[in-house]
Amino acid sequence: MAQQKPGFEDFIGTVDSGSRDFVRALHGIFTEHGCKLEIKEAKSGYVVSYLLNRKTVMNYVFRRKGLLARIYAGHIAGYMELLESLPDALAAQLRAAPDCKRLLNTAACNSKCAMGYDFILQGRRLQKCRYNAFLIPVCEENNPTIEALLTRELAFCGQKA
Repeated sequence: MAQQKPGFEDFIGTVDSGSRDFVRALHGIFTEHGCKLEIKEAKSGYVVSYLLNRKTVMNYVFRRKGLLARIYAGHIAGYMELLESLPDALAAQLRAAPDCKRLLNTAACNSKCAMGYDFILQGRRLQKCRYNAFLIPVCEENNPTIEALLTRELAFCGQKA
């Protein structure tokens, strides 16, 4: 018998109780925007992806530190002012994220790797890897920032080019 694909309720059952309401609220926002949900099992838990127009907007990933939201902020240039209101710890984490090798030198990284993000944070230009730049721990302090970033990104993703 074929194994049944995991669903949202399987995933939410593994999220710590303090984050469940937030994760459910974000799920509602993604659903309202017509995002597709993909859930895959991984060694450390589920990898949950939300896609819009066949592009990933965000993943949830489990690490030792807990649940993390990886936001693919492809339209960050359109809402950089939001970065100025980041909590200090989150701004420091963003500055410490690995630089994007392709932005710094196109030959330094795999040509199939999607380029990272080029943005200004607190008056300083940063060129960060798309896989680690906006990898934010889901917690009470960060949740408003996660929601704000996603709301702005989804607004840009929904616009017709």
